[in-house]
Amino acid sequence: MGIVIVLIIFAVLLYGLFILQQQHVGYTKRVFVGLTLGIVFGGMLQGLFGSGNAMVDEAIEWINIVGGGYVRFLQLLIMPLIFVSLVQSFTKIERNINIGKISTNVLGMLTITVMVASVVAIIVTLLFNLDGAEFTRKAGESMQFLDLQERQAQVANLSIPEQLLNYIPSNIFEDLANLRISSTISVVIFSVLLGTAYLGVNRKEPEYAKSFKHMIDTLHVIVMRIVTLVLRMAPFGIFAIMTRMTATLSIESLLDLGIFLVANYTAIFIMFMIHGIILLLHGLNPIQFFKKAGTALSFAFSSRSSAGTLPMNIATQTDALGVDSTTANFSATFGMSIGQNGCGGIYPAILAVIVAPTVGWDMSNPITWISIILAAAISSLGVAGVGGGGTFAALIAFNVLGLPIEIVGLMISIEPIIDMGRTALNVNGSIIAGVTSSKRLNLLDKSVYDDNSKQFVSDSTN
Repeated sequence: MGIVIVLIIFAVLLYGLFILQQQHVGYTKRVFVGLTLGIVFGGMLQGLFGSGNAMVDEAIEWINIVGGGYVRFLQLLIMPLIFVSLVQSFTKIERNINIGKISTNVLGMLTITVMVASVVAIIVTLLFNLDGAEFTRKAGESMQFLDLQERQAQVANLSIPEQLLNYIPSNIFEDLANLRISSTISVVIFSVLLGTAYLGVNRKEPEYAKSFKHMIDTLHVIVMRIVTLVLRMAPFGIFAIMTRMTATLSIESLLDLGIFLVANYTAIFIMFMIHGIILLLHGLNPIQFFKKAGTALSFAFSSRSSAGTLPMNIATQTDALGVDSTTANFSATFGMSIGQNGCGGIYPAILAVIVAPTVGWDMSNPITWISIILAAAISSLGVAGVGGGGTFAALIAFNVLGLPIEIVGLMISIEPIIDMGRTALNVNGSIIAGVTSSKRLNLLDKSVYDDNSKQFVSDSTN
């Protein structure tokens, strides 16, 4: 009976979110209403029954159909979005645009910022004086530790050159099906290769290139329509995800790891400030930037999905910030899988600094810092564009550094909370890469950037 009552209340709250949609309440507002309802409802279940209650656990399994289903749909979108968006960015290139300069600038900014993020993470972790031994001692309590060992086995025993070689696709259909750990970056490489081939065909046999462009444009429209349908589920999916998280997350684990949470968000906040400084150095107003990027960042925070935010990311850059279409597509698409400041930079570096002293590493040695920074940069390649990518990035970094993975298993219990801020930072980093690259190449429409009336509004998801 208790399970039935919980599910009835859950269904009523879902219907309430549906009513808000029918009344055309703003999309961002509905997402945050879902987020808040999930925290409150899950917190009530936690307060009334505590964590580990059999009745609550069974009810959460049913609730997770909504939340887990939404996440699966987001995962479904990753490969089509990367492939279509990146290839279409090549078909939109005008003859006077240097694709080499655009890609070099975007990738350069993504790589630099992820390395800066790892430096920030190292400094913040040392300032907070996090005790690695105490964290790793408790790692055996994590139920997912064995699963992590299995996942690490997929990248274990590979040297750094072998890991880099593994990113090059040998069977694109296998990678489009996301069957390999490195599938994401492999699809990026194939998409760039296909786009480059299109440019060559367009110069020599434009009639064939025209047919290909029409096919890609048609596929892009259809994929974007699927994206719109999935994003309409976001308020409901986020409500279910937050309900599950707050109902099952141990209050003790939150208290024990509270300093770790604060350290992560401190590093994330500092990186947002550094992004603002980067804008200032490029002669751009950071306040104007954050006002216009707010909708995309809010959705990224609540959904924990860089992939789900991709359409908003591109539209924000082109419609609100004046970035040219090619650079916007490149930065948004590359930023889903390369150079993620939060998942690929901050998170693995913080965990590495916590563990390093327990295995005899001296954090006062510059070589230790360089090793962690380079490992974070490598781990940032091919991070999945949905929630939890930071865990995989940490596994890759720990494998490169030869560190034990116990702490990664321990942090899984609170990882969703951290991942919200990380995802927002990831998306912001990709937008920063697009805006600054467009500015350096004199492709940025500064009048659009400065015009307060030019805003991205997510009407398509209403």
